Amino acid sequence: MPSKKSSARTKASQAALDWDPVGLMAGVDEAGRGPLAGPVVAAAVILDDARRIRGLADSKVLTPLQRERLFDQIREKALCCAVGEASVAEIDTLNIFHATMLAMKRAVEGLRLKPAKVLVDGNRLPKIDVLCEAIVGGDATVKSISAASIIAKVTRDRMLQQLHEEYPQYGFAAHKGYSTPEHLAALRAHGPCTHHRRFFAPVAVSVMMGAGSEDAIDGP
Repeated sequence: MPSKKSSARTKASQAALDWDPVGLMAGVDEAGRGPLAGPVVAAAVILDDARRIRGLADSKVLTPLQRERLFDQIREKALCCAVGEASVAEIDTLNIFHATMLAMKRAVEGLRLKPAKVLVDGNRLPKIDVLCEAIVGGDATVKSISAASIIAKVTRDRMLQQLHEEYPQYGFAAHKGYSTPEHLAALRAHGPCTHHRRFFAPVAVSVMMGAGSEDAIDGP
């Protein structure tokens, strides 16, 4: 049975350190915590210091064209990167916070190289067997986290584009599942589909009000 002392060390290993371990550093970020539909997607990226990528920044301040260009460069030049996701069913079961942590865990575990340390955007950490540090605003200040934010965002946007082709009545290609006036109007008109998060308030209200028809569940 672990001692209290060893437990304390385990907890402390997740805190910020005055030094960094020798080895690879991975940046982690997510896309899709706030939308009413679609999965939450996380990415983990280990950059190659010998192959610099110009223009890395928080994905939210980049144009779609810039994100697509950087996505290809990151995939080409990074030592490795991986994507993890949590499904709508997992979001509804676990809640969005725990589903996001699960997506991040899957992304890190999907890396072909194991990092010595993981830098995560935000103030909470997934439960993984690697030293972690949370960095608020890291997507704007840490290159590997910026890269992860771009990979996660572009990957999720492409998923929502595919959903749009299956369910064009919701306009997923334009709003990517977020709570825009157009999306809310579509929910009122058609009710939710299987890719909507049932416990997010606007979707739950739509279900209770019996909005739309049951045909929305199976597509147009």
